[in-house]
This record gives sequence, structure tokens and C-alpha cells, in this order.
Amino acid sequence: MTFAVLSIVCGLVLLLWSAERFVVSASELASRLGMSPLLIGMIVVGFGTSAPELTVSVLASAGGNPGIALGNAYGSNITNIALILGLTAVISPIAVQSSVIRRELPALLGVTALAAWQLLDGEVSRLDAGVLLAVFAALLGWSLLEARRQPADELGRDVAQELEVRPDASPRRSLAWLVVGLVVLIASSRLLVWGAVEVAQALGMSDLVIGLTIVAVGTSLPELASSLVAARRGEHDLAVGNIVGSNLFNTLMVIGAAGLTRPLPVGDKLLTRDLPVLGGVTLLLLVMAIGVRGPGRINRIEGGVLLAVFVAYTAWLLT
Repeated sequence: MTFAVLSIVCGLVLLLWSAERFVVSASELASRLGMSPLLIGMIVVGFGTSAPELTVSVLASAGGNPGIALGNAYGSNITNIALILGLTAVISPIAVQSSVIRRELPALLGVTALAAWQLLDGEVSRLDAGVLLAVFAALLGWSLLEARRQPADELGRDVAQELEVRPDASPRRSLAWLVVGLVVLIASSRLLVWGAVEVAQALGMSDLVIGLTIVAVGTSLPELASSLVAARRGEHDLAVGNIVGSNLFNTLMVIGAAGLTRPLPVGDKLLTRDLPVLGGVTLLLLVMAIGVRGPGRINRIEGGVLLAVFVAYTAWLLT
């Protein structure tokens, strides 16, 4: 038990370091190769911060732990919105100006509904996984088109500002750190999954609850760090875009890759408890970020509401 807890702690620390290294190096390399700041924000940063969720869920699926695979992905989505954006907004209210993000939010709600519909038969089959991956590919293509049509979007400006504060790095050095980050990411994910399974068995908890709590919060740490830093620098659209991109990636690519590795059985609790919460916080984010009577803005009160939802949901899981 003690060794398993240490494995979780060490796995999370290494996961956080490797994910940050991976995203920074990928962003630097993409910039050096001529990728636009908007495209980096939409794809590299948003999707790259979900690399921990991808590796953890695929490894959990391959190891026969579907609860961790599903709980990690959907739990991370809930954590991203309710905890991370809630905390970020309480510290510094978030103004959403990017038209790209405003269009991605309805897509996120639609993708969440698609995922929930797929789970109604009690399994994420390989066919379901293929559909999710196909939607992800289509969304990626749409992102490329949007980046060309609106290169001056606010999200692109935030990313350009973020890239300017980083020291210059050669493409060779960025590539080397990218590989190192990826290797450590995979190793730390394996360590985290093993420790989580051992703790769940020792405490008599389901692997789904472990996936929704310890693993989900742990793999969401890169999003937390990225959003807090972006908000502190006034890069509000980057803070929200990071979360939206991450949730799209988790729902489509993470679940898709895990389901393609091995079909994932779905428990009743996921359908009756966790997915309604995920759908609810996603709808809340859509309403807050798009705005009803003016420009979208997540103020401190709304951030507090999101945090309260996260606390109540976590208490529900642990009772």
C-alpha cells in the first residue's frame, strides 16, 4: 500500500514535468516550422496538455482496467471545467473574446452528447471508438481551415504573446526535449496506473472512482498550470481555449484510442451520475463563455459556482 501511494505521487510529479516539457517543446518546434500561433493554440497546446490522459487511458485499457480509462477521461473533463476554470475565474475573471472558441464550445457540447449516446448500450465498442476518432479527424481538419480563415483571432494573439516570453531554442533542442518528455510521460503514466489500481484494490474502491478522482485530477495538472499562468498574464482566451481543446481531445481521441485498444464496458454509475454532471458543467461553460447579454465572461461568482459543483461532485463520489 505504501509503495503504491509513493508510485502515485512519483507518477504524478513526473507526469506534470514531462507534460509541461512536451507541450513547451512541441509549441517551440511548431513555431520554428512556421505554424501559426492560432493553430498552435488550437491544436498543440489544447491537445498537447491532454497527452497524460491519452497515455494513462490507453495503458489502463490495455491492462484491463476500463474504469480508470473511462474515469480518467471523463473525470478530467469535469475537473478541467469545474475545478480549473472555476479556480482560474475566482483568481482572475476570464473574458472570452475568441470567435474560434465561441464556435468550439457548441461542438464540445455536441461531442459530449455523442459520447453519452454511445455509452447507452453499456460499452464503448471498437466501432464506437472508430466513430470518435473519425469525428476527431474531422474536427482537426476544421481547425486547420479556421486557422487559415482567421489568423488574427484573439487566441492566436495570446499564443504569440506566450511564445515571446520563452527563450529561443533550436529545432534540434526542442525535438530532443520533445522525445524526452514523451518517454517520461509514458513511463510515469504506467507508474501512475499501477499505483492507482493497487490503492483501489487495497481500499475496496472501484477503479472508476479512482479514475474519476486521483487519476483525473493528476492528469489535469498540466491544464491547471497552463490556465493559471495564461490568466495571470491576461491571456484569457488561451486559458479557456486550453480547456476546450483538452476536453475535445479527451472525449474523442482519448476514449477513441482506449476503446480501439480494447472494448470498454460501461457501469451504471457512469451513466446515471458522472455523465449528467459532465453534461451540466459543459452547458454551464457554454452559457458563461458565449454570454447572454453581452461579451462572454466568467466572473468570480460564476467561478465560485463551478468550484462548488466540483466540491459537491467529489463528495458524492467518495460517499
